Amino acid sequence: MKPPPLDICTPTTVSEALSLLSEYGTDASLLAGGQSLVPLLNFRLSRPEILIDLNRVAGLSFIKGIGDHLEIGAMTREREIENSDLIGEHAPLLQEATTYIAHLPIRSRGTIGGSLANADPAAEYPAVALALDFIFVAQSVRGERHIKAVDFFEDVLTTALHPDEILTKIIVPKIPINSGTAFVEIAKRHGDFALAGAAAQISFRNGLPYETRLAVCGAGPTAKRLVEAEQIILRDGVSPNSIKEAAAAASAAVDPMADLNASIAYRRRLIGVMTSRAIARAAERVGVTP
Repeated sequence: MKPPPLDICTPTTVSEALSLLSEYGTDASLLAGGQSLVPLLNFRLSRPEILIDLNRVAGLSFIKGIGDHLEIGAMTREREIENSDLIGEHAPLLQEATTYIAHLPIRSRGTIGGSLANADPAAEYPAVALALDFIFVAQSVRGERHIKAVDFFEDVLTTALHPDEILTKIIVPKIPINSGTAFVEIAKRHGDFALAGAAAQISFRNGLPYETRLAVCGAGPTAKRLVEAEQIILRDGVSPNSIKEAAAAASAAVDPMADLNASIAYRRRLIGVMTSRAIARAAERVGVTP
């Protein structure tokens, strides 16, 4: 299959890209890494009249440490995140999740902004975004807007971005000291979208958790933060019993969808298993034995 006939614009500045997007509105689609959009075009599932290619826009690819947070440009390639010492030191959960994304050629072209804006419920980054409370910076000709991760993902492949907005950067809080992280997932084959996955970041003081962040993918129309499971670990610490209870709470909290790969009941079970593994692994990595 080939994409439908369309025109391609190649802006070189953010302001130029915003002007084009404002002019063409819903008739335009943004091209970042193209790993999701191009297949949709080839199968004629997306039929924009204008393609706005962001790959020549200066200033949208960067990783910076600023105070207590990192700033990552939306056009930063996933492979750059995978290999970044700054990400590894200050956002190891994000780096580990990146290693689960598809295959090396995909990660070499795919971008963090493109993946997050695509909002696939089985993708790794939305779960990490919810677990770590990312802040999304969106720009339009009307100005700049900051969107919390909890408000960003609205439905399957649907975000809070307005039609005339471009996601320009992501703000990621730096990990607290004495914190363990883990990302785990299960897929039918290496590189496939996850049947279920879990992200965990647990911060300890004197061997006891004082901050717990848990989120899952493959859990429904969007990734989901596991608030009840977090409270169980904060209340009872990390033990075999508390992990089992948190896993049960995770299974009960999600609303997975059935497809050819898994039933609702099976996905719900997998969510619990992945949550328990992520909690245990995060604790072990900071020297706390469940």
